[in-house]
Amino acid sequence: MKIALIGYEANIKNRVGSNQYAFELMKALYELDQKNQYTIFLPTPPLPDLPPARKNWQYKIVGPRKFWNFCGLPLALFRQKPQPEVVFNPGHYCPLFFPSPLVVSIMDLGYLRHPEHFTSKIYWKLKLWTALSMKRAKHLLTISQSTKNDIIKYYQIDSKKITVAYPGYDKNKFKIQKAKGKIEEVKKKYKIKGDYILFLSTLKPSKNIEGLLAAYKILITKKASETGMSQYPHVQLVIAGKKGWLFTKIFARVKALGLKNKVIFTDFVEEEEVPLLMSGAKVFVLPSFWEGFGIPVVEALACGTPVVVSKVGSLPEIVDDMGVIVDPYDPNDIARGISEVLHYDTAQYHSQMTKGIERAKKFSWEECARKTIKVLEKVGEI
Repeated sequence: MKIALIGYEANIKNRVGSNQYAFELMKALYELDQKNQYTIFLPTPPLPDLPPARKNWQYKIVGPRKFWNFCGLPLALFRQKPQPEVVFNPGHYCPLFFPSPLVVSIMDLGYLRHPEHFTSKIYWKLKLWTALSMKRAKHLLTISQSTKNDIIKYYQIDSKKITVAYPGYDKNKFKIQKAKGKIEEVKKKYKIKGDYILFLSTLKPSKNIEGLLAAYKILITKKASETGMSQYPHVQLVIAGKKGWLFTKIFARVKALGLKNKVIFTDFVEEEEVPLLMSGAKVFVLPSFWEGFGIPVVEALACGTPVVVSKVGSLPEIVDDMGVIVDPYDPNDIARGISEVLHYDTAQYHSQMTKGIERAKKFSWEECARKTIKVLEKVGEI
């Protein structure tokens, strides 16, 4: 089968979120599928870490970069000979026109639940283009049952047209780190001393970093003991990740809470450092207002680090009972969840570590790719 794969989501540096999903899925498709013929359409040459070209995996660079979805990509798809039997975009946006049945991946519909977390430009782009993509697609892939439920709720799409294919994690990188010296090197680089709480994701309103800061303030002051929690004045908070949008309030909140000397912002963390940061942390926290999946949570579990996550979106679905679930709207509850993990004795900590590692094994890029191939082949035969 001839598959046109729209690859621009994967072809960027410093990948996070949907970029990471597209990149890892493309790698898994490359490893797993040598039967179907893939043509990967890009507006710029492929980065060196994308899978190399081979007989059934070819790149096609088409311009112009400006208005690519409107002009360059649709024209290239129609000119492709022989015509693809299916067009696949591992992202929300479909080309304006396309010659073959379309499959798209939908990450989440957080922009509908929390429009206030997006700039006007990003909100309208997501709202209009996602609706267009879902309306015109023959089939949708999504990354959690939570997002599938939202697609049905907000867009009345037939559930038979939606397939859940959970993302995975890199099993070669995210595991118990035996090289303790490397963990210490990374801690030294970011000026982390002693125990720390780790948040790792893009800095944007939906991640509820302001709520995490308020919870951290409770943990390190007398407010903790006043609410029945242990006080942890020496534990640092490490906020790792690149700046997204509407993030200035986060830094203002740090200043207002008097946490400037307690909170460490790393900015974007290099790929090889992420498992080390996760393994060195006492607890990983993702207190988001909404998540389509939350790959860093699975990565933290795989590293043996206990997790604290919100009770919303896909997060309870992902961690099951292998993590502490908190209310993202209540800083006291976030603080309680973190305190619970920090208070584990050795036996409790190792028990949670073992359970988390086993839970992470349920998520695989190979399985995600298998489900994707099955959908593409089915749609291409229609």
